[in-house]
Amino acid sequence: MVTEFAEIDVKPGLEEAFIAGVAASKPLFLAFAACHGLELHRSIEAPGHFVLNIKWDDVAAHEAFRASPDFQTWRGHVGHTFAAPPKVWHSHTVG
Repeated sequence: MVTEFAEIDVKPGLEEAFIAGVAASKPLFLAFAACHGLELHRSIEAPGHFVLNIKWDDVAAHEAFRASPDFQTWRGHVGHTFAAPPKVWHSHTVG
């Protein structure tokens, strides 16, 4: 299993719209068989900075989701709130 980290900076004043968009999109992710959950974290020091953590079977599963119509729905829910493109990377637990 891998964890996707998506660091997202949100335009000032659109933080609550972003949070609502993530909540509306959560069922899309969870319906995808290779997704095993997600969490949204908000920075205390920089309230417009978020990190979305998503558990996938592997990186290929994340890529398959990105190629699906559900990804376009997700971007429709949140894309307008992005101040810049998300910084996305993957990890696996080593300890």
